[in-house]
This record gives sequence, C-alpha cells and structure tokens, in this order.
Amino acid sequence: MNTKPDARPLDLREYIRDIPDYPQEGVLFRDITPLLGDGVAFRAACDRLTQLFQVDRIEGVATIESRGFTFGAVIAYQLGVGVVPVRKAGKLPSATISASYQLEYGQATLEIHQDAVRPGQRILVIDDLLATGGTAVATRDLILELGGEVAGYGFLIELLALRGRTRLAGAKVEALLKL
Repeated sequence: MNTKPDARPLDLREYIRDIPDYPQEGVLFRDITPLLGDGVAFRAACDRLTQLFQVDRIEGVATIESRGFTFGAVIAYQLGVGVVPVRKAGKLPSATISASYQLEYGQATLEIHQDAVRPGQRILVIDDLLATGGTAVATRDLILELGGEVAGYGFLIELLALRGRTRLAGAKVEALLKL
C-alpha cells in the first residue's frame, strides 16, 4: 500500500479488504480497517467526501453507528458544523425516537435524540457503506420526523449490486468507491 503522497490520486480501493462469508456465509464483507489505519488514505477519504458537500449549506452531520462515526465526525469538523449521532437501540442516554429496518442479513433499530435536529436544519448523512439502503432510509426517516431536511448522503463505498441508491431517489448521493 502506498502511504506517501505523490502526483497520482490515491486509489482508495487498495485499502479495502474483502472478507468472504463474514458475518455469515454468503456475505462478502468490505473491511475498511486498512484504510482507517493508514493516515494518508484516511485523510484522502475524509477530504474527498467533505469536498463533495462543501457547497450544499450543511448545518449538521448525522453519523451512523459505528463506522459512520469515524468519517462523519471528521467531515462535520471540516464543515464547521455539529455531529448528530445515530445509534443502535438503547445506546443514547436521553429521550429518543427510533426506526427499524432490514439489513442484507437481518434486522436492526436505530435511535436519535429527540432534540438532535432542529426543524428545517439541513443534515448530511454519512456512513461507510451503502448496501441495501435500509440504514440510510431509517436515518432519513428519523431526521424528517424531527423536522429536519436531508441535504444528502455520503459513503465511502457503494455496493452497486444491492441497489441501495434506488431507495434514496431524488437525493444527492455520493460514494467514493462503487463496487
């Protein structure tokens, strides 16, 4: 892996490891920990995602547990806005609202604090991966229920075969890698 900057753009795909049959048989897991562990690659990913949304009047960044936290917090910092944590059920300490959704291999519930989004606030949703779109749709539903607006969605990876983008039709959706 190239960890030194040079004239050619960094190929982030070189930092993604494929793990077959994880977390269950038949699933090809895209492991981003090599990218997270490389300062140059991690910086490049965060910078590229931030650049895609700099002109979109973002007022907050919703970060989805858990790997979305890693990218979303950096992007919020770079945009000069706050972070809206979207967590698995039972992890937030104050009053919450929740949304359940289907994963490609199960079901889950996400929660957000009831006061996390102001009415009319433009929120950017950040996660590491767009697969079926269930997590992004649940996050959108939570933001809308609180009166916010979804300004767009940013992902490190989009799994094209699972067609999650179709569930986000009409919204700005950006992914750095399309696999």
